[in-house]
Amino acid sequence: MGWNTTAPEPRRKNDERPGESDAIAGKGAAGPFAAVTVLFFFWGFITVMNDVLIPFLKSSFELSYFQAGLVQFAFFGAFFVISLIYFAFSVSGGDPINRIGYQRTIVAALVICAVGCGLFAPAAAAKSYAFFLGALFLLATGVTLLQIAANPYAAILGRPENASARLNLAQGLNSLGTTLAPIAGGLLLYEVFAKDGEVTLDAIQIPYLIYGGLFLALAVVMAFVHLPRIQPESSAPTDDAASALGFPQLTLGMVAIFMYVGSEVAIGSYLVSFMGDPAVMGWGEGIASLYLAFYWGGAMIGRLCGAIAMAQTANPGRKPVLMVATAAVLLGLVYLVTALRFEDGRLQTSFLPIAELWPFVLMIILCLGAFAIARGKPSAVLAIFSGTLCLLLLVAVCTTGKVALWVALGTGLFNSIMWSNIFTLAIDDLGEHTSQGSSLLVMMIVGGALLPLLMGAVGDVVGIRLAFLIPIPCYLYIAFYGWWSQRRIAAKGAA
Repeated sequence: MGWNTTAPEPRRKNDERPGESDAIAGKGAAGPFAAVTVLFFFWGFITVMNDVLIPFLKSSFELSYFQAGLVQFAFFGAFFVISLIYFAFSVSGGDPINRIGYQRTIVAALVICAVGCGLFAPAAAAKSYAFFLGALFLLATGVTLLQIAANPYAAILGRPENASARLNLAQGLNSLGTTLAPIAGGLLLYEVFAKDGEVTLDAIQIPYLIYGGLFLALAVVMAFVHLPRIQPESSAPTDDAASALGFPQLTLGMVAIFMYVGSEVAIGSYLVSFMGDPAVMGWGEGIASLYLAFYWGGAMIGRLCGAIAMAQTANPGRKPVLMVATAAVLLGLVYLVTALRFEDGRLQTSFLPIAELWPFVLMIILCLGAFAIARGKPSAVLAIFSGTLCLLLLVAVCTTGKVALWVALGTGLFNSIMWSNIFTLAIDDLGEHTSQGSSLLVMMIVGGALLPLLMGAVGDVVGIRLAFLIPIPCYLYIAFYGWWSQRRIAAKGAA
């Protein structure tokens, strides 16, 4: 059974409610899909809150950079550990989600996230860094289960040929969360709950209780909202030890996810240092951090434009207009976000000169042109975007000044569609092994904890500019995976 291309309509089971098969096939799926996309926003928001949390905990506990980095290891390490445990259970006793159901898994994951956030209050009261790391691990456990359940559910829920488009749309909401989180987190920690202008551990308690309350409220909503039950043909354990690993599209896709997540996080982690290089702009952290919003905002622009480009619609001629309009609106949002400042206890704005944005506009045009060349095929988009990223990184390393600046920031636009396209290509035709395969793909998020270490180690030796060559082999592999997937799909269609 293929979710991405030509899957037959799932058979209605005895426990299906009226209309569930229609929703799976695409009719009436808009409401359930909208409910699921809210999850993407929330886990994007809470994940990027770590970027605000790291300097806060570093100063509060007087940590070294390595010790402060344990925040990311605790968080991303949970993705690997929990996904590995999930896979082990699925092989030995049958896929848990196939038995429990996507909706119940999502609700349980949200409750775990709420508990993880709630533990920040006693961790602050105990003034224990280890307690914070434990709370982060539990929080990431919930996020991991959300990813295992929500990613394949969003891909399956609706017309199969639009699976990549749906995930790109959902990932666009995820990017909105990552764009807003630093602003909201900074406001709450450093302004609203700081006492007499002094930031203490107590300032972290109420914000994370608020986040926990939001996760708990969302769990209640998701428990009562109608989500069509997607039941595979079988959920029994299998004697095939390889199980989902027996599908080459999945095993190759796992490596691609590792390469993508590692590269995106590594580039984002060292962009501030890259912009601070005297040969680039020589900026301090304050100015460089401001421009970092264009990297993550670019991912949002690319994902939402990708949702339009890869959607199979009755009127494809409208796509270019919709994509240009979407890009323009989102660029305006990023421009507004970069203008926000907190000075003297008040929210103020300081806009960049509009004339400075033209290089980024050119990068957006290049991105839209790449979508047009790929003609909406997920595998082709993946290959073209990966090849473009290799060229952009080479230009960023070999040039200086504003050329290097905007080319490096523009990589976010081309990283945008990687997760959704790799994911849908990897779970295509997995059938009853879909959620098991999802757990293996989520496990590969551990690349976000490992590749940045490699890039940082290389940067210590040769300088951070040359270290930006490290992701190039990763993107070459992803380009290969896109090409391989295109051949597999073509062969399947010809069979």
